Amino acid sequence: MQQAFQADGPVPSAHTVTALAGALRLPVGELLALQRVAAGGGDSERPGPGRPIGLWDPHALEVHPAGTAQGGSGLPVQRELPTYVPREHDRILAEAVREAGQGHSRMLVLVGGSSTGKTRACWEAVQPLAELGWWLWHPFDPTRAEAALEDLHRVGPRTVVWLNEAHHYLGDLTAGERIAAAVHHLLTSPQRGPVLVLGTLWPQYVQQYTALPAVGEPDPHSRVRELLAGRTVRVPDAFDARALAAATALAEGGDRLLADALTRARADGRLTQDLAGGPALLERYRTGSPAARALLEAAMDARRLGVGLHLPQAFLTDAAPDYLHDSDWNQLTDDWAEKAYAELAEQVHGKQAPLSRVTPRPRRRPPGPSTDAAASPRPSGPLFRLADYLEQHGRTARRHLCPPASFWHAAHTHLTDPDDLYNLAVEAENRHRLQWAHHLRLRAADHGSTLALIQLALMREAAGDREGAENLARQAADHGDAGALVQLANMQDEAGDREGAENLARQAADHGSTEALFLMALMRERAGDREGAENLARQAADHGSPGALAQLARMREAAGDREGAETLYRQAADHGSTAALIQLAQMRERAGDREGAENLARQAADHGDASALAQLAWMRERGGDREGAETLYRQAADHGSTRALVQLAQMRKAAGDREGAENLARQAADHGSTRALVQLALMRETAGDREGAENLARQAADHGDAGALVDLARIRDEAGDREEAENLARQAADHGSTTALILMAQMREAAGDRKGAETLYRQATDHGSTGDLVRIPLARERAGDREGAENLADHGSTAALVDLARIRAAAGDRKGAENLARQAAEHGSARQVFRWSGWILTKLWPYGLDPDGTPTPRWQ
Repeated sequence: MQQAFQADGPVPSAHTVTALAGALRLPVGELLALQRVAAGGGDSERPGPGRPIGLWDPHALEVHPAGTAQGGSGLPVQRELPTYVPREHDRILAEAVREAGQGHSRMLVLVGGSSTGKTRACWEAVQPLAELGWWLWHPFDPTRAEAALEDLHRVGPRTVVWLNEAHHYLGDLTAGERIAAAVHHLLTSPQRGPVLVLGTLWPQYVQQYTALPAVGEPDPHSRVRELLAGRTVRVPDAFDARALAAATALAEGGDRLLADALTRARADGRLTQDLAGGPALLERYRTGSPAARALLEAAMDARRLGVGLHLPQAFLTDAAPDYLHDSDWNQLTDDWAEKAYAELAEQVHGKQAPLSRVTPRPRRRPPGPSTDAAASPRPSGPLFRLADYLEQHGRTARRHLCPPASFWHAAHTHLTDPDDLYNLAVEAENRHRLQWAHHLRLRAADHGSTLALIQLALMREAAGDREGAENLARQAADHGDAGALVQLANMQDEAGDREGAENLARQAADHGSTEALFLMALMRERAGDREGAENLARQAADHGSPGALAQLARMREAAGDREGAETLYRQAADHGSTAALIQLAQMRERAGDREGAENLARQAADHGDASALAQLAWMRERGGDREGAETLYRQAADHGSTRALVQLAQMRKAAGDREGAENLARQAADHGSTRALVQLALMRETAGDREGAENLARQAADHGDAGALVDLARIRDEAGDREEAENLARQAADHGSTTALILMAQMREAAGDRKGAETLYRQATDHGSTGDLVRIPLARERAGDREGAENLADHGSTAALVDLARIRAAAGDRKGAENLARQAAEHGSARQVFRWSGWILTKLWPYGLDPDGTPTPRWQ
C-alpha cells in the first residue's frame, strides 16, 4: 500500500486496487477503471483485441450446450449448462488464474479426448478475472490461425487469450510455429503482462507436437514443443468417485441435466460425453439409413486423413456411393442425398447433429496484395461439419480402413484447399493408391501447396531434371517455404555437387530458412572447416534452431572428440535445447559420471522433458543396476512420465512383486496410459481374475488399443476355452482390430469350419489388415488344397502369394511358382515387387532366361 501511494512509484496492480476498494468500501469497477488509465489508457482506448469477460456467452467460446430452457410458447429460448462439478484439473487451473490475477503471465493447455469438459473448465476458471476487469480474446476470423498470427502482437495486459482446439493454431502447416513463437514472446515480455493463455488439445495432437524427430529428420514442431513443455494438464475421460458423488448431490438438489445424464453415465463416469450428446450420436450413426451412414463414413475418413473441418456437400455426395453395398445402392431414389442430409441434420437430445451445415464467416482483409490462402478458391455450395464425437470415433474404429475409389475421385474433383489436397496425397501414397496420390499432389501444387511443390521438385531431381526441380523449388520458396531449396541442396550435396548444394542452401537462407544454415554448417563440418561450421550453427541457434549445434556435437562425438562434442551440446542447451541436455546426460553416463548424468537429466526434467531420467533409468537397467534404475524411474514418474510408471510396473512384476506392479500400472492407467491398461489386464488374467481382466481390456479398447482383448483371446484359446476366446476376439474386432479377425479365422480353421474361416479371412483383408495373413493359405497348401490356398492368397496378401511361390519352387513346380510370383507383383507396388517377387524370379532363373532360353530383363 505504501508503494502504491508513492507519486513516483509503479502503477498498483489490479489485485491491490481491488483489495483497496474492499477496505475503503469504494466501487471496485471505478477504481479499476482509474488503474487502467494510470497503466496506459482507459476503457475507451484500451489497446488490443477482445472484450470484457462478462460480455461473452460461453457458447460463443465453444462450450457445448447440454440442453435448452423452454419459453412460455414452448419454443427454446436459451441454451443451458449443468451446474459445474470441479475436478482435480480445476485446482491447477485455479492456481494459474490466481497467479495471473496477481500480475504473472501464465499459460495452461488442457489435454483430453473429445467432450471431456476441457472448454467448460477454462470458462469456469476465468470467472474470478471478470471481477478484476480482465478481457478475453478468441482469435477466430477469418480463420483461427490467421486471426492469431495477425493480432497476437496487439494483445494488451489483463487479457485471456482463448485458444480452444489449439491444434487449429499450433498445428497449422504454415503458421503454427510462428504462432507458438508469438505466444512465447507474449508470455515472456514483462511490459505486456499479465496475460493468461488458455488452450485445449486432444491427446494425439500433444503426442504429435512433442515427439522428438529422429536424427537428421526435419523438426516441424520445435517451437510448439518448447511452448507446451510444462504447460499441459490432463483432463480425465471419466468422473472419479468424488466427482460422481458431487454430481449426484447436485442432481438430487434439482439439477435436471445432471440427473438425466447420471441415468446413463453413472457406471462409466462419462458424464461430460453424455451431456455433449456423444453416445446418442454414435447410436444415430449405427442405426442410420445406408445412405446416411455412407455420408458419415466419408466424412469420418476425410477428417482422419487430414481434410479440414468444413466439408463440401458436393464432395460428400460424390464420395458416398462406394461406401454402399450393391443392394443398398440399387434401392436408392433420385432424392437419396437430400433425404440423407435431412436425416443427419436432426439433433440428438436437442444438442448436436451428426452432420451439421455450417456457414463460414466471410473473409475481411485490408486492401493489399492477396495471400496464398486468399488465392485458393473457396468450395462452392453448402459446407458441413462432422460432430466431434463421431470424428474421434472414426479415427479409432476406421483407422485400419482404406477409403474406396469414390472417395479419392470426389476429393480430386471437389476439394480446393491446398493443405487438404496435400494431406490426402500423402495418405493415398501410404495406402498404395499411387495414381490418386500423384494426381492429388499435382492438384495441390496447382492450388498453391508448397509441400506438394517440394515433393514434385524432389521427383524431378530424382529423375535427373535439375532445372525443372529448381524451378519448382523456387516456386515453393516464393510462396514462403524455403524447405524445397534446402532439400534440393541436400540432394545435390549427397550427389557430390558441393558448390551447387551450397549455392541453393544460401538462397534458402536468404529466404529466412534456419534449416539452410543447419545444412551449410554440416557441409562445412564434413569439409573440415570446423570454425565455419560452428559459426553457421550458432547463427541457426540464434534464429531459434539449436538443432544444428546438437547435430555438430553428435558428429564430433562420433569422431571421438568428446570434449568438442560436450562444448557444442552445452551451447545448444544454453539456446534452450532439452534434447542437448539429454545427449549430455547420456555422454556423462557412458563415461561413468553418474552424478553428472543425473544432474543434467534433472535439468531436462525441470524444463518439462522427463524422458532424460527415463532414458538414464533404462541404461542402468540394461547395465544390471536395477536399484539405480528404479530410483531414476521414480524421479521420472514424479516429473509426470507415465512411461516411467509403466517401466516400474514391469520391473516390479519381474521381481515377483505383483501387488506393487499392479499399483504402479494403475497409476499409469489413471494418467491415460493404454499400455498400462493392457498390462493390468494381463496381470489380472494371470491372477485368475478373468472378469477384471476383461473389464480392463475393454477400457484399453475404448481408448483405441484392442490388443489386450486379442492377447486375452489367445491365452484363453491356448487354455482350451475356445468359446471365451472367440467372444473376446469378437469384441476386439468390434473395436476395429483386424488382427482379431485373423485370430478368429485361425480358430475356425483349426476347428474344421473352413467356410467360417474364409469369411473372417476375407473380412480382415477387406478391412486392410497388415497382420499375419499367410497362415491360413499355407495351412491349405500343406493340406493338399492347392486351389483353396491360391484363392485365399490372391484375395488377401502379397506375402502369402510369395510364400506359396517359394513352396512350389522348392517342390520343383517352377511354372506354378512363377505364376504366383507374377500375381504377387501385380498386387503390389514396385517396392513390393523388388522386395518380394524379385527374389522368386531371380531364384527360379538365376541367369535371367525364360524357359525357352531367351534372355529377358527381369528386373526391369
